[in-house]
Amino acid sequence: MIDVHRVNVWVHDQQAALEFWTAAVGFELRADATFPELGGFRWLTVGPPGGRGPELVLMAIPEPPVVTRAQSDLIREVTAQGLAGAVYLATDDVRRDHALLAARGVEFTEEPEARPYGLDAGFRDPSGNQIRLTQTPTQTPPDGAPR
Repeated sequence: MIDVHRVNVWVHDQQAALEFWTAAVGFELRADATFPELGGFRWLTVGPPGGRGPELVLMAIPEPPVVTRAQSDLIREVTAQGLAGAVYLATDDVRRDHALLAARGVEFTEEPEARPYGLDAGFRDPSGNQIRLTQTPTQTPPDGAPR
């Protein structure tokens, strides 16, 4: 069986991304290693607490000579505009987690709203990546009450 293990997320500042994903979102640090032999490359991953689910690789936007300056600038620009893709987070209670994340300083771009696929809210990380917080109809809140 093939499963998702890691997903790359471009970030402008790995330390700011780490603080956001751990302190604000509540993920745990999974790996943080720097490789001097690779020019100080930092491998940084986070994921849901308790080892559940796949990891997000908080990848610094590459610089020359790995990519051209134009390519690096383009990645930085599309990431900042939220056009580099989205991260979809699942929850069993969007309203509860929206309130929790907002209390931790997460600024939502879209409040929880009913959609054809469930309840959904949107926010951005410090680099501009779009994050969706979604509760599908099959995910029932702990109290069993519809939200």
